[in-house]
Amino acid sequence: MASVIMPRLFYLLPYFPFEMVQRKSADTLVFGRKKQDLIFLYNIRVFIMTDLFTLDAEVRTDLGKGASRRLRHANKVPAILYGEGQEPVSLTLEHKNVYRAQQEEAFYSHVLTLNIAGKPVECLIKDMQRHPFKDVVMHLDFMRIDAKHAIHANVPVHFINEENIAKAGATIAHHVTEIAITCLPKDLPEFIEVDLASIEMGQTLHLSDVTFPSGVKSDELAKGESHDQAVVTANAPKGGNDDSEEATEEAAE
Repeated sequence: MASVIMPRLFYLLPYFPFEMVQRKSADTLVFGRKKQDLIFLYNIRVFIMTDLFTLDAEVRTDLGKGASRRLRHANKVPAILYGEGQEPVSLTLEHKNVYRAQQEEAFYSHVLTLNIAGKPVECLIKDMQRHPFKDVVMHLDFMRIDAKHAIHANVPVHFINEENIAKAGATIAHHVTEIAITCLPKDLPEFIEVDLASIEMGQTLHLSDVTFPSGVKSDELAKGESHDQAVVTANAPKGGNDDSEEATEEAAE
C-alpha cells in the first residue's frame, strides 16, 4: 500500500497548504493530524521546491529561428541569460524540467539556480514566451543576480482571513494580484500576505496598509504618497451604505 500512496503524496506536496499549518499551534488539528505530525511533510516540500528551482542548462552556439525551432522539436527550450554587466549567454534547457517548475507560483518570484557547465549561476526569471495555443514554453529570459545588489521583482499577493468580513455579507474586490518590490536576493519573498482579519465593511486597504517582510520595500510607495495604490476593498452588499460604494469607486480610479 505504501508504494501506492507515496507517489501520490509526493505529487500533492507542492499544493499542500503549509502556510496554514505554520499558523496553527502545535496541538491544533489540521486535516485530522497534529501540526508536529505534518512538519516532515513541510521539510520534504522544501526539498522538492529547491530541486525544482535548480535547472541544468547548456550553452548553445547554434542561434537563429531555425535553430530554436529544431530545439523545440527536440523538447528543449531556448533561453538567454543576461545582467550584472556580463555578456548575454544563449542557453538550452529541458522542456519537461522547465514546464514542471513553471507550474509553481514561486517560480516567478524565487531565486533560481542554473547549472551551466557545472557552474551554478543564481538568477531570476524575467520573461517567458508561451505558444499561443499549445501548452508549451517557447523561450525564457533569465537575469543574473548578485547577493550584494538589490533586485526589483513582482511578487504575488496572498489574501488571508477573508472569512469574517465575507460572512458579514461583504464582496471582496482584489485590485492587485502582485506587488512590485525592491530587496536583496536573500530577502526576496515568495509572496506578500495581506491580512483582512480587521478590515471593515466599505474599507479599502492600500499599499501603506500592507506589512512587508523585513528588508522589502514597495516600489510604488518609494515614489511618494500619490502612488499609494488600492490593494483590496470590502464592498458592502447591494443596498448597503453609500460611503462603501463611493470608496469602491475611488479605489477603482
